[in-house]
Amino acid sequence: MTRLVIAMVVMTILGMSVDFKIYKRTIEGEPMIFAYNKEQVGDVLLVILEDTKDIKRSVERKGKVARVTADETGKTLAWNIFEAKSLLANLSGNGQVVLSSDDIETLNKELGKSGFSDVLVHDAQPKFVVAEIVEMEDHPDSDHLHICKVNVGFADPVQIVCGAPNAALGLKTVAALPGAMMPNGSLIFPGALRGVQSYGMLCSARELELPNAPEVRGIIELSSDLSAGKAFDSETMWQA
Repeated sequence: MTRLVIAMVVMTILGMSVDFKIYKRTIEGEPMIFAYNKEQVGDVLLVILEDTKDIKRSVERKGKVARVTADETGKTLAWNIFEAKSLLANLSGNGQVVLSSDDIETLNKELGKSGFSDVLVHDAQPKFVVAEIVEMEDHPDSDHLHICKVNVGFADPVQIVCGAPNAALGLKTVAALPGAMMPNGSLIFPGALRGVQSYGMLCSARELELPNAPEVRGIIELSSDLSAGKAFDSETMWQA
């Protein structure tokens, strides 16, 4: 059971071996990634809080709920909710799923019923948003990375390290915020690139697997008329 649960969390989310681009976890109200793939994983909802590939883990299962914790700190790294559709009848998908506040309440009741005191927090923040680069400087330890201050609709800009050759002041692009799962299965959490904190990722069309994405390197360039922080809609906001 232990190996099975850990494998579900670490290796199989989209039916492929996942190359995690992990950036690092926060606490209450911080990023949680919900993933579901019944064909590859079974009827199990994955709740991912942090990268686990370099951490020694233990798994504790009670009823339909299994908690994955770090051996050294006891910190919760992930949850597996078994027989998930018996709890969330409308659950479907093949990768990251978005849960409602009612869904989260249902999961919290199941955690409590199973003897766990932890509480999951509903997060309605879109994970792929229009972003505007408002400040930019060269990374002190790189010949191609830039340290960008990015307006993503929050009260203050966030810092994102980006290596795109077309990154420029005033450019509007797409940011994958902490709690996002990329189409290839990579997970986005806060972290650091070459010692500099980075809150997410600025995306290219190829990274988002958009149709007819250009082969050249570079992040998406959106219309300057779009408002920073608005949820990204590829059908209305982007064209090759």
